[in-house]
Amino acid sequence: MLIGKPGAARTAIAAASSDRVTVRGRDLAQDLMGRATFTEYVFLLATGRAPTEEQRFFLDLSLVALAEHGLTPSVQAARMTYDADPAALQGAIAAGVLGCGTVILGAADLCRKVIEDVLSRVDACGVLDVAALDVAREHRERRMPLPGYGHPLHKPVDPRAERMIALARERGVAGRSVEAALALTKAAAATWGKPLPMNVSMTIATTLRDVEIPPGLIRAVPILARTAGLIAHCIEEAETPIGFLMASKGEEAILHAADADGAA
Repeated sequence: MLIGKPGAARTAIAAASSDRVTVRGRDLAQDLMGRATFTEYVFLLATGRAPTEEQRFFLDLSLVALAEHGLTPSVQAARMTYDADPAALQGAIAAGVLGCGTVILGAADLCRKVIEDVLSRVDACGVLDVAALDVAREHRERRMPLPGYGHPLHKPVDPRAERMIALARERGVAGRSVEAALALTKAAAATWGKPLPMNVSMTIATTLRDVEIPPGLIRAVPILARTAGLIAHCIEEAETPIGFLMASKGEEAILHAADADGAA
């Protein structure tokens, strides 16, 4: 039984035969292996074309910026899962990837949508600062966080975000998206009454958008990047296990309801 609307029965990504693997119309062994970097290969896989130099640079920059950020919840999940079954590395990595969401790690796509909202309003009203302020106020009035602004650790600035903006300007690719993000930074401070640092999710969305990285790839970059970090943590977990220790410390830190009732 077919569920959902049928699509065309075809794929343009890859095909394999007894003596050849073809990827996006290119011979894997002869045209890509030893010639393309992994970042270039990812772009080719996702889009069907080779990246420009700036697309390769900022995609690579984004992957480096997000691959690692310490003992985050997704990392803890991966390390604890690895300890539960050291033979199933894939399960531990999957557990960590499943812990990536809009609150932790996965906000780049939300940031892209916010930037596009600002820019659509600029096209209507013609004034960037007004459009940015309207977007910030609407989020505040609805009691919604403004994607890409604020960070529990990095204050008053996110060093990764600062570096990405600096490189975009240095390389001459900081365009409408970056300018919209900078305008939102001022609008957020005015609306919330305090500085809200632009975080790395926003700079990933804006720099990639300004070099015309497709939306689907912007959304996927954080997952691809953090997978590398999760692999590193699982390798370390095999050598220096701390997963069960983190679990025990977590249990110690939480007051159980029965204990709370007794104390009362």
